[in-house]
Amino acid sequence: MLTTDDGSSSAETIANNEDLVTQILIRVPVKPLLRFKCVSKRWLSLISSSRFCHHHNQNQNQNHPTSISAVILRRNPSLFQLVPLKPTKTTTTAPPFTSLDFINQNSPSNIKILHSCHGLFLCRCVQEKNNILNRNKHHCYYVCNFTTKQSTTLPSINSSSPNEPISIFGFTLAFEPSKSPHYQVVCVRSTNVSMYYYQIEVYSSKTRTWRTSGSPFVAPFDIVFDDGVYCNGAVHWISPSGSALYYDIERERVEKMPRLVESWGKRRSRYFGESNGHLHLVDICGVRTTIFKVFEMERDYSKWFVKYEVDLDEIVATFPEMVRDYLDPCDSYYYAFVVVFVVRNENEEESSLLLHIPGKIISYNFRDKSFKKVCDLTRMRNENKSSLQFGWLDAYQFVETLACV
Repeated sequence: MLTTDDGSSSAETIANNEDLVTQILIRVPVKPLLRFKCVSKRWLSLISSSRFCHHHNQNQNQNHPTSISAVILRRNPSLFQLVPLKPTKTTTTAPPFTSLDFINQNSPSNIKILHSCHGLFLCRCVQEKNNILNRNKHHCYYVCNFTTKQSTTLPSINSSSPNEPISIFGFTLAFEPSKSPHYQVVCVRSTNVSMYYYQIEVYSSKTRTWRTSGSPFVAPFDIVFDDGVYCNGAVHWISPSGSALYYDIERERVEKMPRLVESWGKRRSRYFGESNGHLHLVDICGVRTTIFKVFEMERDYSKWFVKYEVDLDEIVATFPEMVRDYLDPCDSYYYAFVVVFVVRNENEEESSLLLHIPGKIISYNFRDKSFKKVCDLTRMRNENKSSLQFGWLDAYQFVETLACV
């Protein structure tokens, strides 16, 4: 055994040097780190500290910039399935949790995942309150880390006037672990200025408070604030008619986004999401629904451009269960599939499209048009062979992280 001048072993010297131990541990993946908490009280304290968690997240982002390991699919409010993006022989499709009772043990079945962002999840719990005069519902919001099983309850947003209760139109989680250990939650609420105006409120995990951000703004009548997408310091919303807005968190301004002018005919389905710092939109319209384009937004918001072109005819030939032969071939729903997730990698050879077809999740490579089955889905009661269990709003990015909530 190697010893130092004072007679101690090299292992003891390393173990007693907290800076050196930290430099070693920040290079260890999340799952082993969680087990290492059991080594000693000292390691438990070190790995649990917010400073260590931030350094670990920064190191992981530097070495693995496209670190999304899986997508969590919500089959129903209490049933989830994990879809690994790079499956191996030992990869499991079991989600990192079997229940959401670690968030709220009294009503785990009433908890709904609203949004995910770089490993953290925003959830809502609907609780019914009964009294003698009436029965109403109370909404509680939580930010959770499914890896560490930690959660925190967001405080309520108070109206400036007690006689004028506010309406909440949507929440979106914003988290950039490479820049800050703190996250923000962007809320769109009503104002007392006019029924046509909206106001932004921002919650910061650093201050643990809400603050009013920017000025009241007008939005298209059909904008959907519930389905916000965070990307590069801004929250983005889109409407069924194609109008779109984004909120720049740092500048505290709401701006318009260009419309996608190539959409035509009856829309069959849509995908609107973010991957590796890029914003994507898919509008599947018309009759030939197996051939479509994936659009990407320019960084300066000047336009949407065609990033990928997709042809699913080979997939249909391989998986004939996609054909709904009870419908007219000209029907836009003749082929059963849903775009679940666009996986954008810096290495374009690995960029792919996750598709849900009846009973399966398929990965389609944009570059060489190849495809493979990622996993099977168990058919649930009352589902036929052509049933689809998910939409893109039921898919959430999953990243293993030590981020504190």
